[in-house]
Amino acid sequence: MPLSSLKEKLAQKNYSVAFGEVVKINATVITARGLNVSISDMVKVVSNESTLETVGMVTEIDGGLFYITPFSFVEGFRSGDRVFLDSTGLNIPVGSSLLGRVVDPFMRPIDGKGSIRSSKMAPIIKAPIAAMKRGMIDEVFSVGVKSIDGLLTCGKGQKLGIFAGSGVGKSTLMGMIVRGADAPIKVVALIGERGREVPEFIEKNLGGDLTNTVIIVATSDDSPLMRKYGAFAAMSVAEYFKDKGEDVLFIMDSVTRFAMAQREIGLALGEPPTSKGYPPSSLTLLPQLMERAGKEEGKGSITAFFTVLIEGDDMSDPIADQSRSILDGHIVLSREMTDFGIYPPVHILNSASRVMNDIISQEHFQAVMKFRRLYTLLKENETLIRIGAYVQGSDAELDEAIEKKDAMMRFIAQGAMYIEKFEATVEELIQLMGIEKKV
Repeated sequence: MPLSSLKEKLAQKNYSVAFGEVVKINATVITARGLNVSISDMVKVVSNESTLETVGMVTEIDGGLFYITPFSFVEGFRSGDRVFLDSTGLNIPVGSSLLGRVVDPFMRPIDGKGSIRSSKMAPIIKAPIAAMKRGMIDEVFSVGVKSIDGLLTCGKGQKLGIFAGSGVGKSTLMGMIVRGADAPIKVVALIGERGREVPEFIEKNLGGDLTNTVIIVATSDDSPLMRKYGAFAAMSVAEYFKDKGEDVLFIMDSVTRFAMAQREIGLALGEPPTSKGYPPSSLTLLPQLMERAGKEEGKGSITAFFTVLIEGDDMSDPIADQSRSILDGHIVLSREMTDFGIYPPVHILNSASRVMNDIISQEHFQAVMKFRRLYTLLKENETLIRIGAYVQGSDAELDEAIEKKDAMMRFIAQGAMYIEKFEATVEELIQLMGIEKKV
């Protein structure tokens, strides 16, 4: 090829890589200039003085300046360091090779079992299922926990919240649900929790069995952006399997830590604080994540359980309040029941499943209503019964409740390693409440 022709070809393309430079750094935000970027673009910050580099996201633009929230910490970087656009964008590798593994939000293995090969890339941020493409929730989703299967029956594609204070037993209940759930694929997101809890959850609550399970981890020492997008990345993994026609269990601990991560990001960018210091973006973010779960016509389903940490056992907490308004049901764990040694400590009267009535039999529904009525009578008259002020025979229904109290407590309580079949749970409940089956 003639030299002049080669020069012409080379002149047609720009082979120099455009880059910007860092002009200011604080603990949570890097300010840079010199690149034509958009909101949510991914960039790479490279140190001029060392081998340090980090990935971040453009979260604010102000004229020629743009602000980067990094996925890691900023120690070691300085003004003048280079900033490059990251062509991969906010995508993660997904595939069946993730099953049985423990990974970070970028799907990098942290379990020491070697690299993971995945050919397909999926965006972390996606639009929720369109309203008219959602399938009807008309099938039972069994979790193997008697108090939930029997009295708060879940449907395939339902979104539920597990609301509890600290130390009440969320992790134990999560482990029971993951082990007992009737789902071929299980995706667990551990967001913002203590690092110690990750191996403990795997070994103690799951018995070390990660068959058909993916665990995505972003611990409390990770950056706020890593904790925020860890939840979205986990949902993208669940969506990959849902799109293949699988029924997926998605369980996340916890929504509160996820919202706190966005609180850190929002306040650092100057958003105004509202109730308990949460900026408006923290509340906006919840439906963007939660509405991605559900049942989609022609595809599979994602049945989701989101744990919500209730600070000071206050159910009017803004994150708890917003979550309840989005979800299809809520399971409230009671500290009082924990103190009495009843596990799992599901507070039946404060909990509800909004789809239960549409998916259970008439006999099952009658048994649930009677159980709740008798349980309410026991709670209302507990003091009278304990001090011996109630005279037997004064109220026939309360007499029945007192007679069946021990059996009802045994029905609610369940060993952490014990899994009960849905049909056996329903049969036991119907017999306990004395409901006659229709032939």
